[in-house]
Order: sequence, then C-alpha cells, then structure tokens
Amino acid sequence: MELMDDGWQKADLHVHSSCSYDVPKSSTVHPQILFEKAMSKNMSYVTFTDHDTVEAFDILGWKKEKLVPGVELSVTDKSNVGHTVHINVFELDSEQLTDMKSIATKQQDIFMVIDFLKDNDLLYMYNHPFWFAVGEKPNLLAVPELAKHFPVIEYNMQDLKQKNLFAMALAHRFGKGMAVTTDSHTGGIGAVYTMAKGDDFREYFNNISKGNYYLVMDNPIWKHITQELSAWIELVFSTDRQVGAEFFTGVTLLDRAVRMVASDKLAGYPSVNRFTMKSMQKLSTSGLPFFLYMLSKRSQISEIKNIMNLQ
Repeated sequence: MELMDDGWQKADLHVHSSCSYDVPKSSTVHPQILFEKAMSKNMSYVTFTDHDTVEAFDILGWKKEKLVPGVELSVTDKSNVGHTVHINVFELDSEQLTDMKSIATKQQDIFMVIDFLKDNDLLYMYNHPFWFAVGEKPNLLAVPELAKHFPVIEYNMQDLKQKNLFAMALAHRFGKGMAVTTDSHTGGIGAVYTMAKGDDFREYFNNISKGNYYLVMDNPIWKHITQELSAWIELVFSTDRQVGAEFFTGVTLLDRAVRMVASDKLAGYPSVNRFTMKSMQKLSTSGLPFFLYMLSKRSQISEIKNIMNLQ
C-alpha cells in the first residue's frame, strides 16, 4: 500500500485473546497465534486488550517487537456516569493495571481513573460509547460529557452502524480522534484497522488523536457481526476448547441455544456436534439474529438521537 511506503502505520486497537473471560479457550485465539496472524496481515503494531488482564503479555513477553501492551478496563461509576464504561489503555505495565483496577473497584470514580492515566502519561481510548452492559440502565446524557475527556473515540465493528455514527459525531464535535476496531473475540484481528503516521506507537496514537488518520473498513457492520457470530459458534464447538469458559455473543437467544447444546455430552458425538454447529452457523449467517438485535435497539437509538440533538 502506498500510504505504508510513505510512513503510515496500521493497527487494530481492540482485540481479545483467549485470556479474556468471555473468549472460548481455543488454541486459535491464543495470543501467539493471533500475533502471528497480525504479522501475516502486515500490522505495524499489535495489541491485545483483554478484559481487565494483561496475561497475554506475560505469555508473549512485554518487550516483543511490534507488540504494544494494552488492556480493556471496566469502570462502573454510578455517581458520575451511571453505567459501566470500557476504556482501552495502552503502553501500561502490570503494576499500573493493578492501580487502575483498584481505583475502578474501590473508588468507582471514572475521573480518578482518567487523572491516573494522565498522571502516568498513558494512552487511552473511549470504547463503544453507546454500548451498555446487559441489565444496566444507561445514563445517555453522561456519554457526550464523558467523551470530552478522551483523546480518541472508538468506531466499533461489533456495534450497530447508527451507534457508531453517533460516536463519530461526538468525535467531530469535540475535536477528538477516532479509531476503527474489530473488537474481535474470535480471532478476526486486522479485518479493519486505523492508519496514521508514526515512527513508534505513541507517535502513531497521538496522530490519531490530532485527527490525522484513515479508517479502513472492508465490509459493512452487519457482515462483520454475522461473521463474528459464525466464528464464535465454531470456537464454542471446537474440540480443543477448555470446558467451563463463559460464552457470550450479546444475542440472548443465540447465547441460550449455544449453552444448551455445546456440552460435554454432545462433544462425545462428533457427527451430532458438527451437524448442530453447522445448523447454528447457518442461522447466525442468515442475518436473523442481527435483525432481531437491531430491532431490540430501535428505541435506544431514538433516545440517543434525541440526546445528541440536545447537546
């Protein structure tokens, strides 16, 4: 690509490995396998942002060339925000993660977390601003106010297009950078990526925050989500996965169906296991689960639109 010849770099800044609690423990999503996959796609920098853990870097080595330490930190701040916020943090170490988690769980104050990030000169990004944890009642008014405190806002391929357009509007309104990510839990690293110049990761990220970037997306969001669901099902039914992992796709009916049939007993019957897997994959790629999910979020999207118009 001409841009890379001219000093531009590319990276997928939100990827989960088997170290995340909600990723099936299959060898295909092991950090080493994913790192090699990213290298085969000519990624300039590789990071893993597992949920509240940096185990992937203990496995791969913290000083590995082109590998950037990262984490997806969960902060549930009922006082200032009202719902859980996910923050991607880069170039941290394990001690800093311990401190951040302590603030997040004990003080439960997102602004204290942000102050810690600034004081430690860490790079950070507001993940999927309009995604909300199941069972939480979101405070939509808090999202635009919170976005002001982040240098980069995420365009997440696992969220609905309408929500990402709202996130893009926030980035434009407040002069923030934006990064497109896969947020893949199934090994889809590098299917989309953000390009910016930078002789090192910090310079690359800072250029994104200044608005000097390109978002590279090949397929529409609905296709990414259906492909992720299909890959998820294959991982859940894979013969090398560890029993006892938590599986979560975000589509309630599909989650229940997967848990019902992906059992040890079924694994003892390979032909039945394969037939069930293929049937569920066919359902997932039909677009029906995505359509139902989209319908379930219609009222929320209308509420977000009203909030955005008020700001």
